[in-house]
Amino acid sequence: MNLITIDGPSASGKGTISALVAKKLGWAILDSGALYRISAYAVQTKGINPEDEGAVAAVVSDLDIQFKTSEVFVDGVEVSDILRLESTGKMASKIATYPTLRQALLDRQRNFIHGVAGLVADGRDMGTVVFPQAPLKIFLVADVNERANRRYKQLVDKGIEANFDEILVDLKRRDEQDMNRAVAPLKPAEDAVVIDSSYMGIQEVVEAILGAWADCIK
Repeated sequence: MNLITIDGPSASGKGTISALVAKKLGWAILDSGALYRISAYAVQTKGINPEDEGAVAAVVSDLDIQFKTSEVFVDGVEVSDILRLESTGKMASKIATYPTLRQALLDRQRNFIHGVAGLVADGRDMGTVVFPQAPLKIFLVADVNERANRRYKQLVDKGIEANFDEILVDLKRRDEQDMNRAVAPLKPAEDAVVIDSSYMGIQEVVEAILGAWADCIK
């Protein structure tokens, strides 16, 4: 099975690194974090009460979601920049604790493996819950201050107003929420390869993962 899972906390570089690994291997990519942000976007734009767990899960099942390289389309609308907003991220982190939403997205995520040469699945529970059978599971970690700096630069480079201190506080809050939620808490799989990217360049991390995959298929 040509499948690599890449999990880790917010702003650990999962998205960028997963896209580069997938491109190198000629595989498809699943950005599961985007699925939760898409769910948050739907809640915000369709007037859904974010406290109504059933309504949140229901609205997601009808969405037409497509990943095209670095762009994300929802019901035909390109929403990549909206999904990166901190307000969307905060809502996504909140509703990601809902068991009914996680279940609604589970089959949808697993279906991404069908009909592709291979898949790089990026998220928080790809190796522990969604694809526990993956032959290679990566868990990315990085110092929270470094992650906040990366997120700040990412937003500023896109012309989005950002405050470093607010981002740092939010990342710490999300880490706490993700690691302590009752359903699918953020943690490495028992057989995961843990990579600390705090002081590594993007290409170094990509090469480390490609090397791990080469060892895996020997």
